[in-house]
Amino acid sequence: MRRFAVLVIILFAGVACTDQPAEPVTLTLMAHESFAEAVDETTFAAFTEATGISVEVLASGDAGAMVNQAILTKDNPLADVLFGIDDTFLQRGLDEGLFESFVSEHLADIRPELLPATDAVTPVDFGDVCLNYDKEAFTSPPTTLDDLPEFADRLVVEDPSLSSPGLAFLLVTIERYGEEGWQDYWRELRDNGVLVAAGWTEAYYGEFSGGAGEGTRPLVVSYASSPPVEVLFSDPPVTEAPTGVITDGCYRQTEFAGVLTGTEHSDEAGMLIDFMLSPEFQATIPLTWFVYPANSTVELPEVFVEHSTVPDNAITVDPEIIEENRERWLTEWADLFA
Repeated sequence: MRRFAVLVIILFAGVACTDQPAEPVTLTLMAHESFAEAVDETTFAAFTEATGISVEVLASGDAGAMVNQAILTKDNPLADVLFGIDDTFLQRGLDEGLFESFVSEHLADIRPELLPATDAVTPVDFGDVCLNYDKEAFTSPPTTLDDLPEFADRLVVEDPSLSSPGLAFLLVTIERYGEEGWQDYWRELRDNGVLVAAGWTEAYYGEFSGGAGEGTRPLVVSYASSPPVEVLFSDPPVTEAPTGVITDGCYRQTEFAGVLTGTEHSDEAGMLIDFMLSPEFQATIPLTWFVYPANSTVELPEVFVEHSTVPDNAITVDPEIIEENRERWLTEWADLFA
């Protein structure tokens, strides 16, 4: 039983808090930039009100940079909880012993397909990297990965060595076409005129012609949640998303949280992860970070229901296989575009 189980009745479980920790505790949450940028004074207010525990967010670059920083400082950790490690870097974190074991009280509510084969980390959200298309540019858009080389001169992708969705799309092609075929697939894309942008922002806003994009290419590697975002932020308002999703060849990215080994506040760190999995916090995820909640009891906002697509057969790759092969795959991909 946790140290505070008698002293604290958690507000987000629906019961008023009756006591606070004897000494104020401040937890540091290490997270990637895209999460940290959307955090404000309300994000963890209910948690602090219920427990007396404050939360400071340490922004640590993208997911890869964050994991590398946590590894370099693991003997004297900079934080108590790490959030935002995904399947592409998960095995590296596990191999380095970054996390303590922790089993959330909300574990039964998490989508079972997101659960890893370890209790070192806990799923918090997921998103699907998918091809998006500009609806105005097509009467018959491509529907499968096999169709894509014919449209390569209209496609922009992200550099997988620099971009999370770029790496996800590379993994999709490796999983689909295998070690014997994925390089031939990319040669065909290259020879037919695919454009490689540095990152998602450059690809989506700079080269893509759909939605808020200012470019000329009507196909882009983005997210299944991009269309509802376009509806939410359209000016003037629209009732139909200007972009569509190709559901073949989507890659499911799951983001995890874990209690960092060496923290002096293991109990409190576990309480923070429980809060992040609570229905109250999970309900804020779609319209704040534009991904999907891991808690299956949470209803999606109407704009997501109407304008987003959750692929039935999203692709995943075992984190161990990714860790064993990632650097080789990236080198081989780079050689194709040298």
